[in-house]
Amino acid sequence: QVHLVESGGGKVQPGGSLRLSCAASGSIEELSNMAWYRQAPGKQREWVADILSDGIPRYAASVKDRFTMSRANARDNARTMIYLQMSDLKPEDTAVYYCNNRAGAWGQGTQVTVSS
Repeated sequence: QVHLVESGGGKVQPGGSLRLSCAASGSIEELSNMAWYRQAPGKQREWVADILSDGIPRYAASVKDRFTMSRANARDNARTMIYLQMSDLKPEDTAVYYCNNRAGAWGQGTQVTVSS
């Protein structure tokens, strides 16, 4: 069973940076494709970035060149870690950010607020 726990959210001023983390447990197959989504108040959840089994990060146009997604695969009994480094943050990046395995598993989300 996949278990995802996000952390690292907070409040930051425009132009600032944050790094989100997702601690993921599950089988290698269940965690082979990982993604970040976000949901702003009053809006639908939207895809932000993903790394599929080919290992190549892909980004939504709205975050490309500002966000960087990476992963550190589990060793021994440690969890797989999924990261989202966010730079040059804008007020429109304000949302709850969710980790997802592209197969129906979601974390509880972490709030990111960009405001002066």
